[in-house]
Amino acid sequence: MTTRTIRLGVQVQPQHADYATIRAAVQELEQLGVDILFNWDHFFPLTGEPDGLHFEAWTELASWAELTSRVEFGTLVNCNSYRNADLQADMARTIDHISAGATGTGRFIFGTGSGWFERDYDEYGFEFGTAGQRLDALAEALPRIEQRWAKLNPAPTRTIPVLIGGGGEKKTLRIVAQHADIWHSFAAPDVLERKLAILAEHGAAVGRDVSEIEISNELRGRAEADADALLAHGVTLFTLGITGPDYDFSEVKRWLAWRDAQNG
Repeated sequence: MTTRTIRLGVQVQPQHADYATIRAAVQELEQLGVDILFNWDHFFPLTGEPDGLHFEAWTELASWAELTSRVEFGTLVNCNSYRNADLQADMARTIDHISAGATGTGRFIFGTGSGWFERDYDEYGFEFGTAGQRLDALAEALPRIEQRWAKLNPAPTRTIPVLIGGGGEKKTLRIVAQHADIWHSFAAPDVLERKLAILAEHGAAVGRDVSEIEISNELRGRAEADADALLAHGVTLFTLGITGPDYDFSEVKRWLAWRDAQNG
C-alpha cells in the first residue's frame, strides 16, 4: 500500500458556462476541500453544443492563481502543439509566481500532453499531423521547458510538478518515465497493471525509479469499488470532471468523503 496521501482533483471544464459561473465554482471547490483544480486546453466544447460557450485554458489559470489560496491547479492537460516550448515554460513560471501569495511557494502543476482534438488544430491554424509526430514534438519540448525553467529570472518558486497525460505504451510512457512527476490516464485497473509494468520497463531503460511518479486516474462514471481497485494498483490522485452550465458538486462531495475515509 502506498504511503502517499490520497488526493482529489476536480476538472472544471470551461464549457457552456459564463466566466462568473466558473469563478464561483473554483472558489466553492476550494472551500469544499479539493486538493487540485484542473481545466482543459481546448478551444471548443468537447460535449454538448459544439459551438457553445468556451474559454481558453492558460489565461483562465492566471485568474485561478489569484482566486485561490490553497489548492494546486493546472491543465488536464495542456496541448504541447499550441505554444512554443520556451513560451510554455515562461507562462508556467509566471503563473507559479502569481499563485505563491504569502507563502512564497507556487501551486501550479504543469499538466501536458501531445494533443488530439483535430478541430482545435484546424480552426486555429495548427498542423495536426499524426499521433506519432505530436508525441515526438512533446518529447522534444519537455527538455526545452526544463532548460528554460533553469534560465528564467526569477526562477520558479519551486520545482514545478510535471503531469503527463496519455496511455500510449511505446512513446507516451517512455516520456512519462523520463519527465513526469504525475502520470494521468483513464485506464481500468486490469489495464493499468499492465501499463505500470511497461512504465517500469521504460524507467529501467532511462535510469528512473518510477515509484517517484504519482499515479492519477479519472473517477467519472465509476463506483467506490472501482476506486478501491485503482487504489490497490497504486493510484493516489483521483480526478473528477464536471461541466457547465451548472457545475454539480454532489459527486465532488461524495468523492471527498471517500478520500477522507482512505486517508483516515
